[in-house]
Amino acid sequence: YSGAFNGCYNLTNISLNCNNISGWFSGNKTIKNVFLGDSVISIGYSAFKDCTSLTSIEISNSVTSIGSSAFWNCSSLTSIEIPNSVTSIGSRAFQGCSGLTSIVLPNNVTSIEDFAFLGCSSLTSIKIPNNVTSIREGAFADCTSLTSIEIPNSVTHFYSGAFNGCYNLTNISLN
Repeated sequence: YSGAFNGCYNLTNISLNCNNISGWFSGNKTIKNVFLGDSVISIGYSAFKDCTSLTSIEISNSVTSIGSSAFWNCSSLTSIEIPNSVTSIGSRAFQGCSGLTSIVLPNNVTSIEDFAFLGCSSLTSIKIPNNVTSIREGAFADCTSLTSIEIPNSVTHFYSGAFNGCYNLTNISLN
């Protein structure tokens, strides 16, 4: 259930090895480090939503999807490496991750979903993988530190406000 471990005030480190994590840790303000083992297939809806102390997460190559709002408002998370096994990143997955300065997007993702990185105000640059065909509504909106973006020729659809509010964007590379 959502927030199952909310209020566990001494919980700082988590090591998980189950199929799907969905909302269990939502709202926990003390979790700092997460390790996801080889049995984890999906980081589900709101899995770590509003875990404002989360600073690091290690995602194994068994994970294939990151659900909607999975890391919403994880403001202390500064970087994340998503393995190539991940094929989908849900809407609002990283919304409000204001401390996120870098992210490596996996090559197998085909779409950047609605508001996926909305408000990632410390993100300075992004390279869109070659398999991405669409960048959905507000995907990078209000990424106010974003100065450069590299977009491959595979992208055929830009949706409304994909880069709305990116007022420091000075370099766009379109192939």
